[in-house]
Amino acid sequence: MQKKKAFGVTSAVMLGIGSMVGAGIFIVIGQAGSIAGNIVWLSFVLGGVAALLSGYSLARLALRYPSRGGIVEYLVQGFGEGVFSGSASVLFYFSQLVAIAAVAKSFGTYAATFMHGGGTFWVDLYAIGIVLLFTLINLIGASFVARSENIIVMIKVTILVVFAVTALFTVKPQLLAVSQMPPIRDMLFAIGLTFFAYQGFSVITNTVEEMENPSKTMLKSMVIAILLVALLYVVTSIAVLGNLPLKEVIAAKDYALAEAARPVFGEWGFKIMAATALLATASAINATLFSVTQIGYTMAKEGNLPKVYEYNSFSSYEGLIISALLVVPMLLFFSLAEVTTVAALSVLIIQGVVHVGHLFKTKQTGASKLLVALAAIAMFSITVLTLIYTSKHDPQIAFYLLTAFGIAFFAEILLRLITHRTVSRQIVDLFNFKK
Repeated sequence: MQKKKAFGVTSAVMLGIGSMVGAGIFIVIGQAGSIAGNIVWLSFVLGGVAALLSGYSLARLALRYPSRGGIVEYLVQGFGEGVFSGSASVLFYFSQLVAIAAVAKSFGTYAATFMHGGGTFWVDLYAIGIVLLFTLINLIGASFVARSENIIVMIKVTILVVFAVTALFTVKPQLLAVSQMPPIRDMLFAIGLTFFAYQGFSVITNTVEEMENPSKTMLKSMVIAILLVALLYVVTSIAVLGNLPLKEVIAAKDYALAEAARPVFGEWGFKIMAATALLATASAINATLFSVTQIGYTMAKEGNLPKVYEYNSFSSYEGLIISALLVVPMLLFFSLAEVTTVAALSVLIIQGVVHVGHLFKTKQTGASKLLVALAAIAMFSITVLTLIYTSKHDPQIAFYLLTAFGIAFFAEILLRLITHRTVSRQIVDLFNFKK
């Protein structure tokens, strides 16, 4: 008797929602709102469209190349086992570290504001503390934390839904008036950040080997999950900008979601939303720190997937410790806005490159060349818009991004010269699903 697969449409959708509705919305809502003003909801709509296009391309790749290497596998399949795909795999690893730093910085901001009323010292202290805490927990064994993820997902999604729906009844129409609209270009500039809030949808592709009838379930799950999250984000952004004047959003941009709960639910609303943000960001750090950094580190260093995927006491700690040590200087020397923007740009560029590689493989994957091309265009267009905006307000962002690319390239060259390793394909034979 064939064993029943773990993921159907409902379970895959819930996994995708849980991964997307994490720390991203707590970080991004104020950052993007301070740029796009009362039409930030439109930035979330366009960010959702970009996520749908990207999700389509990744879903098709996952069906053809079902590997735990994920994006690194797709890069190698698209561009071959060369310096370019190797450098991209190293950059992918770095981008995960930057994303962790962004989430940890957000945790520190919410914790410092909640406990001490803010302050750079406290932000950095809490951010570093949460990274070190979960590093220690992962070294010892974090299965008890992993089991709590479903509960955390239900708590944070429920609180966000209750806030968004309730806040719609207290919206001040004048705050959403056309006269208060910023230039449309500002809304476009914010898409890079709003797309970052959707990050996590790709986790659905990781379920392919445990999915019932994946050829029908994969894409359906991806589309439903992204659409539901987009609806939540649009309503939430309207609720925030409809209850909080723009100057207050800008003043509290690092914790605007919690600040917007204050006029709706009072001081307790602020505290509950801040606590929810702490819970969401902490769970995101825990979920990402071991699995992504360990897989990314091992593939970047050795060119192969690590043999161990589950938590084991001190069994595979090199990547975890090095990853945690690399995150710390990012926390100390970058602001939350800088870290978030660099993380968003890194993800956009890597996914864009993956979609370009996919264009060479559409016959194998059966994907629409037009939709894959649109996914690549969307990623690079948003990247350019974000860089144009940051060049005026924070020109160092482009320097940080170029530095990351340079480090990734030289790291790849050094690894090839010293260890003679090559980032290799994990899927060699044809893999066909029954239609």
